[in-house]
Amino acid sequence: MNDLLAQKLKDLPDSPGVYLMKNAAGQIIYVGKAKVLKNRVRQYFHSGWKGEKTALMVSHIEDLEYVLTHSETDALVLESNLIKKHKPPYNILLKDDKNFPYLRVDLHEPYPAFTVVRKLKKDGARYFGPFLGISVKELLEMLYAAFPLRTCRFNFAGGKAARPCLNYHLGRCLGPCCFEVPPERYLGEVRRAMRFLEGNDEEIGKIFRERMAAAAQNQDFEAAILYRDRLSALEKLGQRKVAALERKVSLDVFAYLSNGVYGVVSALLVREGKIVGARSFPFPEVSLQKSDSLANFLMQYYEDSLPPPEILVDLDLPEAPALEEHFSDLAGRKVKISRPARGKKKSLLDMAGKNAADYLAKTVEKYRHHEEMTAGAVAMLQEILGLDRLPRRMECYDISNISGTDKTASMVVFFDGEPDKAAYRRFRIKTVEGSDDFASLHEVLSRRIRRAEEGEDPSFSVLPDLFVIDGGKGQLSSAYDAMRSLGVDRPMISLAKREEEIWTVGADQPIRLPKSNLALRMLQRIRDEAHRFAITFHRSLRNRHLTSELEQIEGIGPAKRKALLQRFHSREEIREATREELMQTPGISGKLADVILAWFQRSPAPADPRLPDPKREGAGNMDGADVEDPGAFPERSGEEGVQDASGRREEDLGQ
Repeated sequence: MNDLLAQKLKDLPDSPGVYLMKNAAGQIIYVGKAKVLKNRVRQYFHSGWKGEKTALMVSHIEDLEYVLTHSETDALVLESNLIKKHKPPYNILLKDDKNFPYLRVDLHEPYPAFTVVRKLKKDGARYFGPFLGISVKELLEMLYAAFPLRTCRFNFAGGKAARPCLNYHLGRCLGPCCFEVPPERYLGEVRRAMRFLEGNDEEIGKIFRERMAAAAQNQDFEAAILYRDRLSALEKLGQRKVAALERKVSLDVFAYLSNGVYGVVSALLVREGKIVGARSFPFPEVSLQKSDSLANFLMQYYEDSLPPPEILVDLDLPEAPALEEHFSDLAGRKVKISRPARGKKKSLLDMAGKNAADYLAKTVEKYRHHEEMTAGAVAMLQEILGLDRLPRRMECYDISNISGTDKTASMVVFFDGEPDKAAYRRFRIKTVEGSDDFASLHEVLSRRIRRAEEGEDPSFSVLPDLFVIDGGKGQLSSAYDAMRSLGVDRPMISLAKREEEIWTVGADQPIRLPKSNLALRMLQRIRDEAHRFAITFHRSLRNRHLTSELEQIEGIGPAKRKALLQRFHSREEIREATREELMQTPGISGKLADVILAWFQRSPAPADPRLPDPKREGAGNMDGADVEDPGAFPERSGEEGVQDASGRREEDLGQ
């Protein structure tokens, strides 16, 4: 322990607050809260048994800061906000996929519709869920099969629809878009559907049995089978009912288990007397008190979801009063935290405890391997490169072009060794003529760093701990010159594809690592991801130009255009194709092949006025590429399509 840290420990106050542990590079590695700061923080440095993870963390602590708060509740909230902001490596960090689906209906609307949402808002609407292990799509289909509710997104403020949709004619909707039904009657059907979601299965079961019998009598056996299957699904839902619990009971159950290195929290969700799902969450164990880990977990767990009226835990939580106050404020009603000692609720805790023990036993090695491949590889890379600070945020850049056309670049971000896909960005090269990767890298790095200096775009406000360039010594030199010309000095390396050599600034020889080295494999993942991201954007731009040209050729409609795009992937391929090769495309006759050849051999590719002007300023962002599997690392670069989850058109990053 250094003298500065020792003095700060002596000066700690007897007040509630939040403390921030820092390493030698000044990076925040752990955030905690305490009712009495002096007592809690000093415990980390007293002799005595500590878990493996805790001892490792303490060995890296070189400095600390603290923030005083008025109450323990304020400390809980501040701790949660600081963890979300700084993402300390030794804190519990839940992933975004913990947001489970809910069904939302707003009774203030004239003709309410049920929609699927994953975040709850204080907007006066009713929310049902969350749903785990249940297909919300199937649940909605069951709802619409029983009750004649609208499935459309018709805007009633725009007046009456010209005519009702097919569902109205099939008797599956009351036709509110044409005002064929009074709001009171429609609202009555909505309330019947809500009673089903609240746990009343009898009414919808009766509807399905009657319709199944009627369909069978009319020899409509397909419809009868459909209702039979829905009755079977309804029965499975009923089997989730917890015996001896009232129908209206809704609660969450949390059991905590730790082996000193890793902790696990298993959750059971009970809604309207039924178990709607179960989930287990692993995390590194560094807290001195088990209650700290569980309290920190609960704060993050309910960050984007609504706490139920009652929360069951298997530990005595000193923070329970503060947590109850905070969760009650979030929910807008009373929330109670309890630890039952007997009865059915104790049985639910025991069930969650068994899930936690089973999960810890079966997945601890898998979790350890994942940590070695990510955070462990980051620490290994710091040692190999001799960096002063842990390269937690890494940005990798790659250039993509064919014959100097549609030049694009990608910026891929890894945080603690894992993709941060919301931070991915892509660029259209503006100032470089021809195929010059060195100049393109210089432009892209200059624009990225200027964005950070301007501070107008929060997504560019934080510079990386390490720049990674896809290429060799020449690409690294060009990128480094761009960075230094703007007065920035951050660690930068490049990874050459052929021999997988790591080049560092000013070095005459590259660093060569064994192929099995975890740090090298992590660099390969970020490099391959940058290449995939760049080439898919390049392909999308290239296809836009080609589609635009094909639209201008007389005699080529949507079907023939699609066939040509499937057979020929670029303008150059069509330009170099023979007449016979064009005629092998479905729908392309000899006469049309001559027209196509004449068009593409006549002049260079014309500009498409509908495409974004590359000289126009604007931020083009790529939030969540491949969102269905954020942890995937594609084996083949450029094979997967890339879509913008927000639905926005791809644009270039302005100067």
